[in-house]
Amino acid sequence: MDNEMKLAVLIDAENISGAYIDIILSEANGIGDVIYKRIYGNWTTSQMASWKNTILDNAIQPIQQYSNTTKKNSSDSALIIDAMDLLYQNNLDGFCIVSSDSDFTRLASRLRESQKYVIGMGESKTPRSFISACNKFLYLDVLLTQVQETTEEEEHITATPKTGMSHMDKSSLSHTDDIINEASPDTTSGKDIKTIKQALIKLTEENSDDNGWIFSGTLGNLLNKQFSDFDVRNFGYKKFVPFIESLKMFEVNTITDTKNETVKHNYFKLKPLTRQRTHTTHRRSSRNK
Repeated sequence: MDNEMKLAVLIDAENISGAYIDIILSEANGIGDVIYKRIYGNWTTSQMASWKNTILDNAIQPIQQYSNTTKKNSSDSALIIDAMDLLYQNNLDGFCIVSSDSDFTRLASRLRESQKYVIGMGESKTPRSFISACNKFLYLDVLLTQVQETTEEEEHITATPKTGMSHMDKSSLSHTDDIINEASPDTTSGKDIKTIKQALIKLTEENSDDNGWIFSGTLGNLLNKQFSDFDVRNFGYKKFVPFIESLKMFEVNTITDTKNETVKHNYFKLKPLTRQRTHTTHRRSSRNK
């Protein structure tokens, strides 16, 4: 417990809906020990009334910030100032900034410069600049959709496959024909399956052993470092290994730990067909340049 990461959760209430509060706190508590829970807004306005019970039920400290001028979000400034005050107290390991606002991009970068772990949480509309500035970014709307779909499945006891987003066809993840296609418009997004497949191939080829095998934990860590917003739940999965298996791109070797038979170590190796198609596509791309 003493080694658990100490976190501050700072919520921009004027930018985030109270419907996400359970997900916000659940994710933060899963990452570390939440020392500070603060939420910022002008609590004299009617649109903030929906937050009242949520704040009381979850023991979140509301920070009042009046809007001094129109079209200016004073709450953003208050959150940033508080974050810097907490940074200089030097008793925290990380910050969870909850907002879909790009105004917090510089704050996230500054906290990381001070070697603090930064988790961002916001909706899919969040600008790429803020997402990239965080060590880890979670899409609250995607996670909420998944929770709602899981609840519906449990209530109706149906066999319908879960998906992280309603428009995501999970079966599309199983085909290798589209592994290397024309890059999507946003090739930095951890939500884009084509981008993730391309990255997996490149990371495996560069970091596997002489026989082409790479440990699942190593591959997952490398992918998370490259895409702060990568999360298997974006694609309807709860764990990394089943997600990788669903892509049909890798051979899988599972080794049972000799000291603890309940522990399994998974290794991945690109299938020959996947590797062949990748290199063929790269050669075609080079000739077309």
